[in-house]
Amino acid sequence: MQTNVPTKKLNDGLDIPAIGLGTYSLNGYKGTESIKQGIEAGYRLIDSAFNYENEGAVGKAVRESSVPRDQLRVCSKLPGRHHAYDKALVTIEESLLRTGLDYFDLYIIHWPNPKVDKYVEAWQAMIEAQKRGYVRSIGVSNFLPEHLERIIAETGVAPVLNQVELHPYFEQTEQRAANDKHNIITESWSPLGRGRGEGVLEDAGVQEIADAHGKTPTQVILRWHTQLGAVPIPKAGSLEHQQENLNIFDFELTEEQMSTISAFSKDNKRLWDQDPAEYEEF
Repeated sequence: MQTNVPTKKLNDGLDIPAIGLGTYSLNGYKGTESIKQGIEAGYRLIDSAFNYENEGAVGKAVRESSVPRDQLRVCSKLPGRHHAYDKALVTIEESLLRTGLDYFDLYIIHWPNPKVDKYVEAWQAMIEAQKRGYVRSIGVSNFLPEHLERIIAETGVAPVLNQVELHPYFEQTEQRAANDKHNIITESWSPLGRGRGEGVLEDAGVQEIADAHGKTPTQVILRWHTQLGAVPIPKAGSLEHQQENLNIFDFELTEEQMSTISAFSKDNKRLWDQDPAEYEEF
């Protein structure tokens, strides 16, 4: 793994970097080049999904990069509409075929899709996929505490991580505590806030913190994530932003500075509560 990016150990023993590269909307040949560029810049954790329709781009970038495969952690996700046991296994196989890789380091359930209520069945398929060698570690995304408790109770297997919406506007204190209870790593999607426009990155207090450390507001927010114990996966297509996002481990926020950023948190709703129709296809 890259020396200047710390690693975190999952509850099954696999190590992952403390920051990853989000690839949503990085598609086609252009996306491949951006992802490959990110790997060469230092990213070792690459996050994708069946629904992003870019597993091919991710796989090609991984295969063409100069970094040995065993030093990378490649992740994809099972969509909510494919939770039936047999369908889930075939979908994971299709994900592998799309990437052209022999295995995934991580494969996670994209969301519990509670209306359909087959996420336990999907989790059982994930356990089988791990036994078959399709994937090294298995996890979940957007699972609430009750969803975690149920799959653990019914299978005896805890996820290695739970990828959730987490940013200064949505601190997820209870969810992070539920993850910690089972030694589940919290991974942050949309770590800078989702479609917020002007806000935390333009805040004078955050800028003051950034100036004090000689960093950018973006770097300060990503460092806030890592000091919470979470693994942020910011999307970045340009080399400049990729390098900026990686360069966050040479300073530390004080407790007061952490509190300043956490103060942005509000009683926000999760994506599927706000836009259920938009999320059903996931």
